[in-house]
Amino acid sequence: MAASIQKTIFITGSRGGIGRATAILLAQKGNRVIATTHKESDAVELNRFAKQEGLSLESFALDVNSASDRKKILDFDIDVLINNAGIGETGSLAEIEMEKVRNNFEVNVFGPLELTQLALRSMIKKDRGSIIFISSLLGRVTSPFFGPYSMSKFALSSGAEMLRKELSQISEHIHVSVVEPGPYSTGFNQKMMSTKFQWMNQKSYFYKILSKIKKSEALMFKLSEQKNLTSIVNKILGLVEADKPKFRAVAPWWQGLGVQFLRTLGK
Repeated sequence: MAASIQKTIFITGSRGGIGRATAILLAQKGNRVIATTHKESDAVELNRFAKQEGLSLESFALDVNSASDRKKILDFDIDVLINNAGIGETGSLAEIEMEKVRNNFEVNVFGPLELTQLALRSMIKKDRGSIIFISSLLGRVTSPFFGPYSMSKFALSSGAEMLRKELSQISEHIHVSVVEPGPYSTGFNQKMMSTKFQWMNQKSYFYKILSKIKKSEALMFKLSEQKNLTSIVNKILGLVEADKPKFRAVAPWWQGLGVQFLRTLGK
């Protein structure tokens, strides 16, 4: 049964795409939304929009990699934390600089986990709250040359499941969920895809097939990207409003089903 009471919701990575759309919808539903962005200029624009629309939404800059920035969450008594901020680093694991891989994990795994630990201080004290991690279907099935991003999302989904199991031993009212979107047309996929071509050049082991890789990936996203964010945003809304949210939410459903099928085949 869905809860209808107003909630205070903290969401990271709200500049655009799924994060922004989710923040706006949650505010439109009457919740108080704290929607952080990586850059101050984006927060200013989001605040301007919220004021124009009469939404209970406030925004400010927060870098999930910054310890001082993460502590800003302690200023709010939140009911729901949505860990949405993330980056996408790609490239062949045979040659990518380890610093790029580490940075992907810092933003996609370590930062959200540290922010979650801060949020849990008050949630555990009042024995109520929800944590939602935005992962990816690439956190359940792999795709060549998306290794750094995929690895971080595998880790994030695994960590979310472990956290849910651990917290269930001390509380029936603190919930952890993971959302695994397929590809949506927000510009994120193209930006992520292009990162490797900044350094996979003549010295790359895969130089002779770079053109083939580019064409294959461009076609993949052209065929699979969803133009409308409604399906994934509604999945997140459902988790926020549920009294007892389930662990995993996937959209679009047919891509999730496809990934599940591939996993049963051992892919």
